[in-house]
Amino acid sequence: MIVPNRFALVETTLREGEQFAQARFGSEQRLAIAELLDAFGVEFIEMTSPAASPQSARDLELIARRSLRARVLTHIRCHPDDARLAVECGAQGVNMLFATSEQLRRASHGRSLDEIIAEAEAVIAYLRSHDVQIRFSCEDSFRTPLPDLLRVYCAIDNLGVQRIGLADTVGIATPREVYEVVHIVRQAVRCDIEFHGHNDSGCATANAFCALEAGATHIDVSVLGIGERNGITPLGGLIARLAVLDANLVARYDLALIPELDHLIADFVGIPIPFNNCITSPTAFTHKAGLHTNAVLRDPQSYEALDPSLFGRRRTVAIAHKLVGWHAIAERARELGIALSENQARRATARIKALADERPLDGEEVDGLLYEYAE
Repeated sequence: MIVPNRFALVETTLREGEQFAQARFGSEQRLAIAELLDAFGVEFIEMTSPAASPQSARDLELIARRSLRARVLTHIRCHPDDARLAVECGAQGVNMLFATSEQLRRASHGRSLDEIIAEAEAVIAYLRSHDVQIRFSCEDSFRTPLPDLLRVYCAIDNLGVQRIGLADTVGIATPREVYEVVHIVRQAVRCDIEFHGHNDSGCATANAFCALEAGATHIDVSVLGIGERNGITPLGGLIARLAVLDANLVARYDLALIPELDHLIADFVGIPIPFNNCITSPTAFTHKAGLHTNAVLRDPQSYEALDPSLFGRRRTVAIAHKLVGWHAIAERARELGIALSENQARRATARIKALADERPLDGEEVDGLLYEYAE
């Protein structure tokens, strides 16, 4: 069972999102993103490592000292130099990683598990002496043998970190696998568990949800899911999934800001809102088929799992097409102040269907037809 106040969002548009192919945020953009995320209510904002570039260091320091409600984190290698720089820039938390799968250990750093644990111990001791939150993540967790994961996580847990991180770095995990691994790790460690899931095989939101069900306490998200390759769990997608289960799970967030966040990031990175994006796509709350519109006009919940008003949006009943039903036409006539009998509405509907078979229609033309049938 997911407990409303037991989980937190680690919003990583300013770290993972910067790895999206088309992302290049300037300082003013980073600040605007951080402040809007803070207004939305995310608990953590993760930023690019200050070791990445001089501007990354300056922007981390700027935002970390902004007195936001969210705790400002930075994402670093498990290395003393990175840890020192993070502290100097004022980070309130450090999310560090070490690759543990056999593939990445060979290709990345060549260290044994014992060496990984020893290096982590030294960096964690330094960070603990500076009163910052610490998360240690096994990069590529789901290609790391479970005994190796448990060996590392149990050792790290004993060092006094706040969280360990399970990362589906290449997006290969299935929801069932995520649940099983998180559940096993949950039994083995005392600290909190963070999940980071990539979307290479389309399972990021489902995997994040299953991680929460299995006992994860923190979920990494980004606006529109932007990130390396296909990105990660989208903020709006996870909010939608949780809201369908129980709106109380997300009641602490300012849900009406999701459209503004999505449009802000889409504008900054130069992409449209995807047509199938949860909550904020142009058609997210558009009803078209006659059977659907008849029911939704009587009871919106008949064909809406989410209430659009929660997110500052409105539903649309499309009428300029061949699938339109007469109930939708009658409702549109009422909106226009036109009194149509059932017979008139049916006749108008038949005419609209015939025209729509021949060519595209628009709303203004349909409205004009309704006035004609009222005469």
